[in-house]
Amino acid sequence: MTDGLLALSYTLHLIATVTWIGGLVLLTLIVWPGLVVREGAAIEWLARLRRRFYPLANLSLVVLIVTGLYQMTRNRHYEGFLQIDSDWTRAIFVKHIAVLGMIVMGGVMQWGVVPALDRATMLVKMGKAAPDLDRLLRRERQLAAISAVLGILTLICTAIATSIV
Repeated sequence: MTDGLLALSYTLHLIATVTWIGGLVLLTLIVWPGLVVREGAAIEWLARLRRRFYPLANLSLVVLIVTGLYQMTRNRHYEGFLQIDSDWTRAIFVKHIAVLGMIVMGGVMQWGVVPALDRATMLVKMGKAAPDLDRLLRRERQLAAISAVLGILTLICTAIATSIV
């Protein structure tokens, strides 16, 4: 018989994963490389994109933490907090380190780089010089790319842990 709560947890976890990691990969590989950012319209478009993506990414993070902890404790390989003595627990441990890295990158972006970008964008809209704009945009791209790589590492660790019978 199917465990309905566990199935719902997997469903929500997958949706949150696609939203967070998929969004980072989309930004890193498709949006930014094809965008001419020095144009005013492109700068405003990126600001709107950020305002839409970050709340979804943050909600996804909460969903991932809640559903992931539930799934982990229900897994037959789980033996307790920081019990790292099997291939499954090692894969899950590396996965959690990668997720922590993504959280740190996201925090630096949302509370450091993005507010500075918003200020620079406001200056550009007012017709004033924003000397830090290019540096901030590069920094945002770098942090997002690092997060995307960590996201892919997270998926690899998940695949390894899932394949262990």
